[in-house]
Amino acid sequence: MAKTKQEIIDDITAHFKGQAYRNCYVGITAGVDTRLFGDHNVSRDNGHWIHRTASSHTVARDVEKHFLDAGMDGGGGGGSDDSRIVYAYKKTSSTRP
Repeated sequence: MAKTKQEIIDDITAHFKGQAYRNCYVGITAGVDTRLFGDHNVSRDNGHWIHRTASSHTVARDVEKHFLDAGMDGGGGGGSDDSRIVYAYKKTSSTRP
């Protein structure tokens, strides 16, 4: 189910409570499995990750910008009009930006 900007911000904030945002990465995608577990090499079973589906790509970009501005790693401007999934993970020695 698609979530609002504030619902996604609240979920991600709660998920990373106590973590320094500089140790986390945020992005948007249309294909979370490929992007998160493939491209970024996040462990599906043992990784510290979260993803949420936004109501639109604009909302997803707004959430991404919120966390980039708050200090998470990542790069705005990626994705496409189909990129409605916001994902974030704690960076480790095995993850890739």
